[in-house]
Amino acid sequence: MTPKPFKLAMIQMEVRGGNPSWNLAHAKEQIGEAASEGAQVILLPECLDLGWTHPSSQMMAEAIPEGHPCTVLSAAAKEHQVYVCGRLTEKENERIYNSAVLINPEGEVVLKYRKLNELEIGRDYYAQGDRLNVVETEYGTIGVMICADGFANGQVISRSLCYMGADVILSPCAWARPADHDNETDPYGKVWRESYKPVAKQFSKAIFGTSNVGPITAGPWEGRKCVGCSLAIDADGEEMFQGPYGKDCILYTDVSPQLRPTRGTGWGSPIPLQ
Repeated sequence: MTPKPFKLAMIQMEVRGGNPSWNLAHAKEQIGEAASEGAQVILLPECLDLGWTHPSSQMMAEAIPEGHPCTVLSAAAKEHQVYVCGRLTEKENERIYNSAVLINPEGEVVLKYRKLNELEIGRDYYAQGDRLNVVETEYGTIGVMICADGFANGQVISRSLCYMGADVILSPCAWARPADHDNETDPYGKVWRESYKPVAKQFSKAIFGTSNVGPITAGPWEGRKCVGCSLAIDADGEEMFQGPYGKDCILYTDVSPQLRPTRGTGWGSPIPLQ
């Protein structure tokens, strides 16, 4: 089956640590806005429910798909008839996982992935996953990884997704810098360009990483800030665009039937942090 062209929305949203009600309401609002602009696939950031390594993950994580965070995203996907990909904090039995889901327009979780390459400081918070997944859709085969998976040794995770048949890779992320980081003198993004570009070029697959924004208020990175700078790399290994630094916004791009992004339309009006 020839993949259909689609419009991707990368939701570079503020995430407030330990505040799932606010985060999920904001995600739901942003999904609605992206759908109204014609997006058919929507990519949310990592830990959009509770914040990456926020201590609340140990008490407030919920099951997938039965838990409230996943049901909110599923309802939004079904209401707006879109695919939604995002990262939630999952509890299964006594373990907590850093898990991503892909939800179809019927509101069904068609892919669940538990992060493999967790940073060392995150290992006290999240158990390690044990498998990779791809799923066939009308827009091609979609592979999902999470943040630091992208720079696993030799880009083994993203390369494996390509060998598994992924036509496009979606990656929910949480990219952070020290609170005093100056992006003018030290522009963010080098590590992700160096990780995404070689894989995209070698396999002719587009890779999209969407990060959140906002201060980290608890956990091992307390005092840092998530910076956005979401990144879109096309199937030729070229940078399409990078999102703005520290701004809550939605970025859009069109992806062709050959799953080569044809143009980056940039971001809409940034939403000021509250």
